[in-house]
Amino acid sequence: MDSRLGTQLKTIFETCQPREDILKGSVTDADFAADVAQVNKGEGSLDYCDPTRFFANTYPTRGLTNLLGNVCRRLSGVGSEAASIFRLDTAYGGGKSHSLIALCHAARHGTDVTNIGSFVNPSLLPRGSVRLAAFDGENSDPSNGRDMGHGHKAYTPWGEIAYSLAGISGLNLVRTSDEKHIAPGADTIRKLFGGEPTLILLDELSVYLRKVSKKEKGATEQLTAFLTSLFKAVDSTPNAAVVFTLAVDKEGKAGGAYGTENTYIAESVADELEKVSARKATLLNPTEDDETIHVLRRRLFENIDEEAARVAAQAYADLWKGHSDSLPESVTGINSKKLLETSYPLHPELLIALTEKTATLSNFQRVRGMLRILARTVGRLWDKKPKDAVAIHLHHVDLDYLPIQQEFITRLAQKQFVPAISYDISIGKTDGKSTAEAIDVKHYTGQPPYTAYVARTIFMHTIAFNERLKGVSHERLRQSMLGPTIGISYIDKARKQFVKESAYLDDRPNTPLRFVAEANLNSLIRKTEENSVNPEEVRAELKDRIKRLFSGKSLNLVAFPGGPWDVPDKPIDNRPNLVVVGYEAVVIGSTVKSVPELIEQIYTRKGNEATEVRLQRNNLVFVVADEREVESMRRSAIRRLALIEMKKPERIKLLPDHQKDKVNELERQSELELSLSVQNCYQHVFFPSKAGIKPSIAELAHTVVDMPEAANQLGDGHSQVVQHLRKQNELRLSHDDPDSPAYVRARTPLKKGSISTAKLREEFRCDPNLTILVGDEIFIKGLKLGINDGEYVYTKGDLIYGKGDPDTDISIDSESTIYTMREAKEKSVWPRQQTDDDDPLKSKSTGTKEVPADLNGSGVVQEALVELWDKARANKVTTIESIDIHVDSAEHSIAMLRAVRVIRNSTKSVVLNGGYDNSQRGSLTLDFSGSYEEAQLVQEFLSQQFKGATDKQLTAKIKVTFDDGLKVDSDAPNYITERLVKVASTVFIEVSALPK
Repeated sequence: MDSRLGTQLKTIFETCQPREDILKGSVTDADFAADVAQVNKGEGSLDYCDPTRFFANTYPTRGLTNLLGNVCRRLSGVGSEAASIFRLDTAYGGGKSHSLIALCHAARHGTDVTNIGSFVNPSLLPRGSVRLAAFDGENSDPSNGRDMGHGHKAYTPWGEIAYSLAGISGLNLVRTSDEKHIAPGADTIRKLFGGEPTLILLDELSVYLRKVSKKEKGATEQLTAFLTSLFKAVDSTPNAAVVFTLAVDKEGKAGGAYGTENTYIAESVADELEKVSARKATLLNPTEDDETIHVLRRRLFENIDEEAARVAAQAYADLWKGHSDSLPESVTGINSKKLLETSYPLHPELLIALTEKTATLSNFQRVRGMLRILARTVGRLWDKKPKDAVAIHLHHVDLDYLPIQQEFITRLAQKQFVPAISYDISIGKTDGKSTAEAIDVKHYTGQPPYTAYVARTIFMHTIAFNERLKGVSHERLRQSMLGPTIGISYIDKARKQFVKESAYLDDRPNTPLRFVAEANLNSLIRKTEENSVNPEEVRAELKDRIKRLFSGKSLNLVAFPGGPWDVPDKPIDNRPNLVVVGYEAVVIGSTVKSVPELIEQIYTRKGNEATEVRLQRNNLVFVVADEREVESMRRSAIRRLALIEMKKPERIKLLPDHQKDKVNELERQSELELSLSVQNCYQHVFFPSKAGIKPSIAELAHTVVDMPEAANQLGDGHSQVVQHLRKQNELRLSHDDPDSPAYVRARTPLKKGSISTAKLREEFRCDPNLTILVGDEIFIKGLKLGINDGEYVYTKGDLIYGKGDPDTDISIDSESTIYTMREAKEKSVWPRQQTDDDDPLKSKSTGTKEVPADLNGSGVVQEALVELWDKARANKVTTIESIDIHVDSAEHSIAMLRAVRVIRNSTKSVVLNGGYDNSQRGSLTLDFSGSYEEAQLVQEFLSQQFKGATDKQLTAKIKVTFDDGLKVDSDAPNYITERLVKVASTVFIEVSALPK
């Protein structure tokens, strides 16, 4: 739940209490189908037969209270001027029968109902007995007669009314008229009243009229004659009233399933009333549209926290205001807030869909139909109790629940949508998950089922009679779903995913989101995938795609090796091997605890029998598939092959134009999607490293290629791997900076003094401690850097190439040698023979003190410093004025900047060069020179920035000048060494000293 809304916002399960029958799911169809004739006989559901229970479940609408007041005034004689004839106009299920039942209870038992004052002034209630007759055309049986009890049957409305008002004597009074279907006269009917208050209720006359009109000729005229006599009898009796119902449409015209009969009754009643009375029938609508919500809330809920309703309405209003640009204009104003406060816990969009769309179906009975759907929805919600339910949304109408599903499929005759429900929305597919459910499992586990909510909302907007009403816009979908616990970005994401996968959404361009009965293009693609693409084609497509993706200039591709024999030991064109392992041979799970056996064999062995030891191990990079992404990669290949198949002329010509265009578009997209899928799958890289995965005889480390990084190189997995390893300083291209000469000297046999260039190059191919070099240019570049820095001297035959010499070509062969500067001096290779005047180190005429040229050290901190102190003592240096520390890598530079503060009694200055790039495409280039205190501030800044950097470089030069000099033979050198080792033991440095 959005924390910004505070703790006041609660779920509906904390703020609302449904009625017991709703919670238990014990509400039956009969509970929603009020039958006034049954209630008059004391039969049927207690919700209707028990007066107290009935009024407790009923909301006092304006029409109902008006009806009760007028009829009771007539019956009680309080106002003889009151109308005697009432017509209730509303659509089917709109409360006609419910109002007639209210009249039954008010007339007979009103004084016994505790809350009757909410419906009618108790002073208007009739005292004493009231003769009451209720006729329901649905129960009539004009052919066989309806059993009145004790073997007596009635065939007509007047027969049933006579028996209800005066028992068997009343039926005998009209028996001949009843059996012959001839209407009795007004005087005969008046005798049935017996001088007592009389109420006659007529429901579903149109149903009776259709039944009887098929039985005998002139039936309609006899009904008209009966109504004329009845109205005349009632109108002339001060304490008598008649109430009849008429189904009308939204325009107020007689309609419904019995439109012809309703129209006839409406017209004939008007004519006959003019003949018998100066007054017309009082027209009443039991439930106006704005009262429907109150009726629903009263029937569904026993208690609703109105304060919670206000809090919820404000929370939603704040959301609507915050997302006004993404929602329909009509829902962001004050009226929407008031509407939610009134309808709470029912979301306004739920009611709008039911009244403006579902209600357009001819067999949907307005309030009654809404109650059936909502009763099952509320019961299901309280059974499941989803955490996101702070109001009841359209998406909470759960089509997984069979009783709800049947309301649409069976009762509303929407069987054409069974495939859509089964395949896209609810459980029904062979794998046990619908399209929406499968997307939710993959993307929204632990969150609200966003895709199922999207699918349900679209479905509810699809169920309408008129085509123009079917479907929902993106803005309306957001409005229907958006809530304090349902984020708008997730709604849009789930919608896009569902549209892409759905088999039954309308895929025509510029149509709203809606389901159709026939499968769409997505479904046709799936059928093509299943019937026209075989596994061998998929395998061949993937192998070809993987080879193309990982082929490149920097590395030599070795695709899908079966064993060591397929991977050459020596480089081809001086390029290391990029070994792409087949996804059917090796896959990597969520964790990597060991080097896979096949990769370990290839790394350590070579030859046809795999019995020889592989030497050039620092010449191999392995790319391996992710187990979790293999199926997705396969699916992408299958989809591409299916789309290629569908583009064939003989197939695409069978599609409508909008689907032809879509197939062409999807086929183009599938090319890129397959490349992305392969890159997403082949994300695991194993590369040589002494700090590899343990335990394993293969010195291989593991890394994962970051997909945001890969997205910049779609279709080029080769470059993706190369760039990833470069950023980790594991691989060098010709234009990269080489490793520092001191590092290479310390990590190769060169530290012994000299080595041939061929053997040194071989070291880079064999030793996992060293960087993988692509080509020889970067190797030669590193040698020249060492020569120019005064670290190396190169010789070949008579050629000597040292610091300060013009640039010279360097050969890689056994006759060419690289010397360390110290070795070159000891063997008199360097410097060349010079006079004393040419060598400032040997000049004594100036009185300048000679400084040893090799007063330095390199390696990890302890190794470098011990070497420096030993050289100082060997050169009989007693006091050191300052030391210079040089660090190449970003991490080591940061670590050393923190470490040198332990050196006391000194002044420190720092030079920093480098920079970084981050994932937001930001970058920084840094050139800093200043005091150590200033450098600390820079270091703190860089430490934070480097955490999110995609690329970072930093070199540090730290000069430590000792206040009184550093005595070489004191404990100070060892103290400095111990303190620095504690803080930065693994940092590689180059250090030099200036004697005092």
